[in-house]
Amino acid sequence: MLKGLGVKTLVIGVAGGTGSGKTTVADEILRRVGPDRIVTINQDRYYYNLAHLDEAQRIHHNFDHPSAIEEALFVEHLRRLKSGQPADLPVYDFTRHVRLPETEAAAPRPVILLEGILILAIPAVRELLDIKIFVDTDADLRFIRRLNRDIAERHRTVENVIEQYVTTVRPMHLEFVEPSKRWADVIIPEGGFNTVALDLVISRIRQMLQHLD
Repeated sequence: MLKGLGVKTLVIGVAGGTGSGKTTVADEILRRVGPDRIVTINQDRYYYNLAHLDEAQRIHHNFDHPSAIEEALFVEHLRRLKSGQPADLPVYDFTRHVRLPETEAAAPRPVILLEGILILAIPAVRELLDIKIFVDTDADLRFIRRLNRDIAERHRTVENVIEQYVTTVRPMHLEFVEPSKRWADVIIPEGGFNTVALDLVISRIRQMLQHLD
């Protein structure tokens, strides 16, 4: 129960391949359910700190395998927020592949919204979810979106993005991300462009919150 709120916390997970539209779906849920009722957590915050590796090793690190995530800390923070306690979330620098010394405080709210490619692939995280969503988008569209994002936001080169996609992103998607779709309660084709599916999901979230009040 959330302290002082009298409601049970609703935990929602939004998973899917890189560039599938997870963030668009999560943002739409946040907008329509209300940012005052939701605390959002991106799985990418919990990448292990690679400061002990040289630059070449960091660039070629496999970020798409479940072992890249500090699962214990991730689960600990989820449990804290679910029980009505605050958590200090890690901050990750994607340009240098290191975890920064500062943290961001997260206060407990009625809804915890998780987003990440491996949300449904990590059993300890999956078990904490009340609603499991998988965003399903064609591979070519996902690659184009990732290419644009990594160049614009993470200052990568085209060659580096392609190499990473071929060597780790695509193989890990096939091994871990795509199979995790079987755990989903709802599969949303085309992500945020599927307004019918989004309407149904958000309606269900609102309904569940009403029953918890």
